[in-house]
Amino acid sequence: MHRCRRCAADSVINMRQHRLALCEAHFVEWIEQITLRFIKKHRMFEPDDRILVAVSGGKDSLSLWRILLKLGFQADGLYMDLGIDAGCSYSKRSGEYVEKFAQNLSPNVKLHVLDVADIYGKTVPEMASLRRGGKKKSCSVCGLVKRHEMNRVARELGYTVLATGHNLDDEAAVLFGNVLHWEAEYLVRQSPMLPADGVGLTKRAKPLARFYERETAAYAIICNIEYMQEECPFSVGATSLRLKEVLNSMENSSPGTKLQFYFSFLRAKENSLLPEGQRPELRSCERCGQATGAPGLCAFCRLLEPARAASRLGQD
Repeated sequence: MHRCRRCAADSVINMRQHRLALCEAHFVEWIEQITLRFIKKHRMFEPDDRILVAVSGGKDSLSLWRILLKLGFQADGLYMDLGIDAGCSYSKRSGEYVEKFAQNLSPNVKLHVLDVADIYGKTVPEMASLRRGGKKKSCSVCGLVKRHEMNRVARELGYTVLATGHNLDDEAAVLFGNVLHWEAEYLVRQSPMLPADGVGLTKRAKPLARFYERETAAYAIICNIEYMQEECPFSVGATSLRLKEVLNSMENSSPGTKLQFYFSFLRAKENSLLPEGQRPELRSCERCGQATGAPGLCAFCRLLEPARAASRLGQD
């Protein structure tokens, strides 16, 4: 048994990558202090910002919401019911975890619930079926829908920052994939914070991007946060999971590999050591008004165009 580095009590976690063992109280304190430091370093937001936290019912997003509130920020939640069932009522059960968590918060903290099917007439799996590839395209369609709707809700409700619970494992896997395929445009945009722009993109922040998934899970357990433990049924076989397996193998052999990989990348960006990717000129979508690099309709509106066309034919 390791001893807490700060008080010599029995530790609850030993983080080999940091050479740091901590007890429950000091681990929670450490997570919150490091988060605040990371927020300030990357100028994610200020105390007077209105923050909208995208919550999925998982450990990362619920932990993030709790941390931001404990740090004194104005943070409300947004849960999107994507209509993912797959025989396990995945979206419904995820929403129940979010609502249960929100019940214990201050009455001044709001939880916004959005049902994609109610608004657009189709669930995310049904939207994915509009594309070639069907189920295999579910993850990309899901990401597209979430990005569009998070930004739309944040803009319409007057939030200045959109915060997501991406952890280091997520960010390292995305970075690994972009490096493997040398996606310069994506490499340029990958960051713990993306500023707002004049076309309509809300400022985005990832305050937990420097924490391992194991660390956010430990925080949730210690703080008695009940969360959805099952992975999305459509994530089985996803490329991101295979990349995470490779990185996990490297991490096991050399603790700190993911942290070094990600932070070396951020330093390279700060020092302008990365090639400039082609950044598309952003304009407003002709239908929804959100920012897009494509002429005419944005990717989200193009996704729904077949359904709208079918609806128009039905009315005729």
